[in-house]
Amino acid sequence: MNEFEQNVQSKRNDAIDAGMGFVVSFGFFAAIFVIAVVVDFLAS
Repeated sequence: MNEFEQNVQSKRNDAIDAGMGFVVSFGFFAAIFVIAVVVDFLAS
């Protein structure tokens, strides 16, 4: 075992971080989509 495996910075589960990254990126792109739909609706 090397020293980095013995002295880890975070013991949290990586699946939680991956899930949060997915949710945040999905929310960002969904917000862009909603804004584009609203602009398209107002422009017509």
